[in-house]
Amino acid sequence: MTALTLITKPDCHLCDVAREVIDQTLATVPDAVAERVEVTELSIVDDEELYDAWWEKIPVVLIDGALHAHWRVSSDRLAAALT
Repeated sequence: MTALTLITKPDCHLCDVAREVIDQTLATVPDAVAERVEVTELSIVDDEELYDAWWEKIPVVLIDGALHAHWRVSSDRLAAALT
């Protein structure tokens, strides 16, 4: 299983875009890859540690706990990382 975590905050336009890129990317990768990805979304307003670590880089995408992207998410780069 691959853990993909999207760290967001409310009323964040870039977070909305990142969510769309993740959804579109998962729709285009092979089913065997997409089925192994578990997407979790966390908000910095619900977790002080997340806020302290990421508040200036939202949205943040982590893959298996490691930083993959912040601010902008590239579909091509995300697909490559997942496959």
